[in-house]
Amino acid sequence: MPTKIVKNSPIPGEIVAIVETLEKAGFQAFLVGGCVRDLFLGRIPKDWDVTTNATPEQIQGLFVKTVYENVFGTVVVINEVTEDLTLRNVEVTPYRLESNYSDRRHPDKVKFSDRIENDLQRRDFTVNAVAVSLSNGAIKDIIDLYSGFADIKDKTIRTVGRAQDRFNEDALRMIRAVRFAVELGFTIEKDTFSAIKSLSQTIKEISIERIREELVKIIMSPAPKLGIELLQETGLLKYFIPELESGIGVQQNQAHVFTVWEHLLRSLQHAADSNWGLEIRLSALFHDISKPQTKGVSQETKQPTFYGHEIVGSRETRKILQRMKFSREITEKVTKLVRWHMFFADTEMITLSAVRRMIVNVGKDNIWDLMNVRICDRIGTGRPKADPYRLRKYKSMVEEALRDPVSVGMLKIDGKRIMEIGEISAGPKVGLILNALMEEVLDNPKLNTIKYLEEKSRKLFTLPENELIKLAEKGREKREEVDEENLKEIRKKHFVQ
Repeated sequence: MPTKIVKNSPIPGEIVAIVETLEKAGFQAFLVGGCVRDLFLGRIPKDWDVTTNATPEQIQGLFVKTVYENVFGTVVVINEVTEDLTLRNVEVTPYRLESNYSDRRHPDKVKFSDRIENDLQRRDFTVNAVAVSLSNGAIKDIIDLYSGFADIKDKTIRTVGRAQDRFNEDALRMIRAVRFAVELGFTIEKDTFSAIKSLSQTIKEISIERIREELVKIIMSPAPKLGIELLQETGLLKYFIPELESGIGVQQNQAHVFTVWEHLLRSLQHAADSNWGLEIRLSALFHDISKPQTKGVSQETKQPTFYGHEIVGSRETRKILQRMKFSREITEKVTKLVRWHMFFADTEMITLSAVRRMIVNVGKDNIWDLMNVRICDRIGTGRPKADPYRLRKYKSMVEEALRDPVSVGMLKIDGKRIMEIGEISAGPKVGLILNALMEEVLDNPKLNTIKYLEEKSRKLFTLPENELIKLAEKGREKREEVDEENLKEIRKKHFVQ
């Protein structure tokens, strides 16, 4: 198996060099944690961690560039530029023992050890508690004291030792269990899951910044729907986004197959399946978050109504994102997308001018993301995935509204320069000359140069007014013809009329 691991997920040369440098100096050195787990899974590790019986000072003495600014003994070895032109910094940490975690975050005391066994027993989950030594760049020995390799093989998240002990040490590990499950496609072992449920209230003692970091990783995982469901089932979710749970069991109108809760999670999952970014995923998750508090009943149809839920929802979304200390940029964008997500719901009344106003509301940079949120919304209702005609029509209209219409503004010369050449003040003749120039440029775009247009303008000034009017009219007609052809191409692209 080591040969297969090395073949499928090669250990970078600089990682091997760090391990060999420590060993040549007489110290032990092992790869440990997530990088080992990923190697066993055939994945390319994002981060590499090395553990050793060398002290921080001894580690620093072996490498040219290091950073050591913590109480846990972790030394960051700064590597030079690698072959793929990226910088790869590696954390090298001494074996250590840890005492109680009074604040449920940091150990009260850290003591360095000379035994790898002591280091592995302090780790969170068995799949992260496997260490390997290297020989000639290949895995040599595997140290697996807690059956981590078996759990990797069985795709199981299980704590090292008693789950209650591990979660009492650091309550954030409960959310990390969910995160690892959805990132890796694993399940949480029964006793570990039960311990999370019984200790879920202790998550309140963790800073919101740390919770947010784990939540973002869950949302950006391949299975965020399952992740949010697990957070709810374990009782964790209500301590940082209780607003989401208010949608559980809330039925919608006949356009929806699912409850508000299920709809939001399915919308989020479609954003993940489409590989869209964090802002779209957050918007998909929160777009209908205020439906429960705006729910009413139509007197005519007796169906549920949710008038103004997008307005109330945008305010709720802002509160949530600010409470969780998301960046101002993310907060503003997601709030806008939630506020305007209903725009594309109107199939009959939408006009091109309305689309232009919407682009002003959300910004040119956000309009396509708004469209994608709308797609998530549609898929979340349980409707077919195929693009309906109206959605293609909306895309076409957005593209039409974003395009620059064919106009004299595209010329390399403007009215001010025309007036200077002819030594005239503003008047109809300026527009006539610009339109006459436009006709030539549309026929031959290479003529759109300052030099040519200035020379042509001087000649046009010598023409009788009736001839200049005819040329200007031809220019207007040509412009409208080209403009219409451009619109036809856009509509053809989206298969709409």
